[in-house]
Amino acid sequence: VPDPGEAIEPAPEYPAITYLTNRIAQMDDILHVYTDFSDGRNNFTQKAWMGSSYSNIPAMDEAAPGYSGVSGIAAELDLSRHSWGGYMFVNGALKPGATQPDADFGAHDAGLDLSGATSLVFYAKGETGKERVEFFMGGLGWQGSIKSAVYADSTRKVTLGYVTLSQEWQRYELDLQGKDLSRIGCGFGWVTNDVNNRGTKKVCFYVDDIHYTFAQAKPGPLFLQSYAAAEMGSDAAIINGFAYLYDNAIAAMALTYAGNHDRAGQIADAIVYGIQHDRYYQDGRLRNAYASGNPRSFPGWFSARSESFARLPGFYDRTDKEWYEDYYAVSTSTGNLAWGILALCEVYTQMPQRQEYLDAACTLGDLILSLSEEGGFPGGFEGWEGSEIKVSYLSTEHNIDLITAFDYLAELSEDERYATGAVRAREFVLSMYDADRHCFYTGTTEDGVTINKEVLPLDCQTWAILALGESFAHGEQVMEFVEEHLGIDGGYDFNTDKDGIWFEGTAQVALAYLTLGNRDKYETIMALLAENVLPDGSIPAADRDDVTTGFMVSGTDIPWTYPNRSHLGATAWLAFAQMERNPLAPR
Repeated sequence: VPDPGEAIEPAPEYPAITYLTNRIAQMDDILHVYTDFSDGRNNFTQKAWMGSSYSNIPAMDEAAPGYSGVSGIAAELDLSRHSWGGYMFVNGALKPGATQPDADFGAHDAGLDLSGATSLVFYAKGETGKERVEFFMGGLGWQGSIKSAVYADSTRKVTLGYVTLSQEWQRYELDLQGKDLSRIGCGFGWVTNDVNNRGTKKVCFYVDDIHYTFAQAKPGPLFLQSYAAAEMGSDAAIINGFAYLYDNAIAAMALTYAGNHDRAGQIADAIVYGIQHDRYYQDGRLRNAYASGNPRSFPGWFSARSESFARLPGFYDRTDKEWYEDYYAVSTSTGNLAWGILALCEVYTQMPQRQEYLDAACTLGDLILSLSEEGGFPGGFEGWEGSEIKVSYLSTEHNIDLITAFDYLAELSEDERYATGAVRAREFVLSMYDADRHCFYTGTTEDGVTINKEVLPLDCQTWAILALGESFAHGEQVMEFVEEHLGIDGGYDFNTDKDGIWFEGTAQVALAYLTLGNRDKYETIMALLAENVLPDGSIPAADRDDVTTGFMVSGTDIPWTYPNRSHLGATAWLAFAQMERNPLAPR
């Protein structure tokens, strides 16, 4: 384990690291208007109708089959009801204290600065191949050549004019070079009419993959989406735009180990932003998940304190036309905070000039210390803003995380309070060890005392070995327990029902064996993982859908399961295993 400030030699380009790097690099010179339904990277999310009539307004289906990804936009105009009509994709404005944004038309300073964008690219096709539609951007707050709004777009409408669509997807591009793009409230729009579609009763067409391209990269803070998007209509699609804190923290650590410090810094910057700009709390907490992409709220979108805020994930239900958030995502788990500390400390070690990383890590550490004055540390906070509760159960996994996190924080800050916290966490973890069965229990029940023996998670076993190191003398016996009770088809399940291979945990087992000096077993497991790596270098969460954990999704009676889809967290652990780096190594 390197000393603080000591440079880590960049590791060879492993497939998992290549994947993580590419995921971030994809955002360098692109700003998405629409990439998939409810994707956290989408901008100009409010749709404003314009037309000859404001009755019987046709709705766009933004979860229709598309050109790429899992969805596209289907639009239509009934020319017997509307002689002309269309939609502007606008940024809108969220007033302080409001829960729903307004479709702003230039009354608020809510436009995006797109300076440097060279083109607007999108894909479109028609239902019959004869539809004529005009696509455009800009022009919000203009009447002809005259600005009619206080905060009108900085450019007049830029358009291709009317184009005749094909039945096949075609690429279209609006040239934006030389345009003033310093404030854009209308990022995209379409309009059609009866004059350009004579003899047609209804114009039906599709649009997808709408994005701005920039001549120069503009890397900034971001969170990566945790799972590859699920097909529309499935329950799994609800979390398509979710970027879980834990997944992003370990991705940042893996990138740091590989020498990609700047890329890791982009995630660290997002974590810091989340700490400093929560929309409700001011105690320095992080939420369990954020919207993928840039964490900053859109221009003109404000919290109740009239401040910009870190965007939280959710899902728009097309049936009841409501935006829903997730109970677990808005909550705060102690273990996730611990991984946030580890990520910030790791990036700070390589970028000691970025004092804000260490300061933010200390903020998280202080919050965790405030949860308990003695013994292990409870699970954090659960619930909706204003009615959240401080949970009383103690998690073995959370406290394992805190052993290394507090030790690392004590080392960098030279604050003995954190060293004491590490000792308390370690003592609790050891109290959860059953010397007869050679396993670690999951923690306590809600009373904070009674040991919970219902579920025996794999990560409690592997992480204990990784974090305790040579101070724990029973690692080999624990791995015997793992083989007997959690092993399946050469891999390892999350829990003891053996209903599928959990690849994230399987990578953890590989590192645990390596820590214990069993390289042969490590190599065997790595060969299994290599067989399941996807072409892009990532790995699925599990070898099949619905691999159970034995737990329920927080706040529900829905079983928590893992899918057979590419997973950021599993890929980060694969990277750790490929690089032979233990993220929980004792300091």
